[in-house]
Amino acid sequence: MSADFSWIQPEPHGIYIPPADCWIDPSRAVDKALVTHGHADHARGGHGKTAATPETLAIMKLRYATDAGAVPVSYGETLRLPGGVDATFLPAGHVLGSAQILLDRAGERVIVTGDYKRRADPTCPQFQVTPCDILITEATFGLPLFIHPPIEDEIGKLLQALADNPDACVLVGAYALGKAQRVIAELRAAGHWAPIYLHGAMERMCRLYEEWGVELGELRLVADHSKDDMRGAIVVCPPSALNDRWSRRLPDPITAMASGWMRVRQRARQRNVELPLIISDHADWHELTRTIEEVNPQESWITHGREEALLRWCQLNQRRARALALVGYDDEDD
Repeated sequence: MSADFSWIQPEPHGIYIPPADCWIDPSRAVDKALVTHGHADHARGGHGKTAATPETLAIMKLRYATDAGAVPVSYGETLRLPGGVDATFLPAGHVLGSAQILLDRAGERVIVTGDYKRRADPTCPQFQVTPCDILITEATFGLPLFIHPPIEDEIGKLLQALADNPDACVLVGAYALGKAQRVIAELRAAGHWAPIYLHGAMERMCRLYEEWGVELGELRLVADHSKDDMRGAIVVCPPSALNDRWSRRLPDPITAMASGWMRVRQRARQRNVELPLIISDHADWHELTRTIEEVNPQESWITHGREEALLRWCQLNQRRARALALVGYDDEDD
């Protein structure tokens, strides 16, 4: 590579930008941070200054009770950092407020995708393909076996299970930030406008989504209703509550789980999931490789997951690539 990209350095605890003395998604508290989205493996409290989209800052305030030093940056807006570095926030399509961060220094362009997906999602703007010199891409589902089906098919399975069991309920395990709201919004898009019942841990984030204009329809708390009220209904809870004592208050629940990991049957069995729903907020194998082709960087830096297979794909397709060794990133959001 002819250009000198020493001004962007992958470190174990995040991506460091030396001329700006700034970090992207650091896993420990720093003076200046750029944050791609609100999941706990990318966002945390305690930074001196935190630049993120207004939606992500609202999520961080709710989840981590932190808003000191907040610097809101809207999609398409450029933040001028010290050292001649410009940072532009672009839609990532992952969850509400999620952003790719385009760094530009003297015409050298680096994109940090954060977590992203390419599918349309009624709860957030779609991923924006943007050319760059270096693409720092996630690889959560970076194996060829991970091909996500159309979400309409998975929502159809959920609604069919509900229709087939009118005296029971379908209990859907879904992560509280992003997945739960997407499942609810997709159910509404499919024409299911009956009340949906929530575990208490889901309510505040759903209300925050509504405050940002995401239509979720009538939501009711399980704690406020009887077992008979919930017959023939969909109930949404955190994955940890699927087989918890809490679920005993529900009418003959059929357990479902919405996650890209439901492609792996053993994961479904481990959670005693009767109805696995392959619904992911990350890019699948085809979307990861297509993104590299469309962005067409000089080099791809691969992180956050199954780096080896995507690295090998790049090599077989004569594309320069390297795997990064960042720590503290997991799949808590899928």
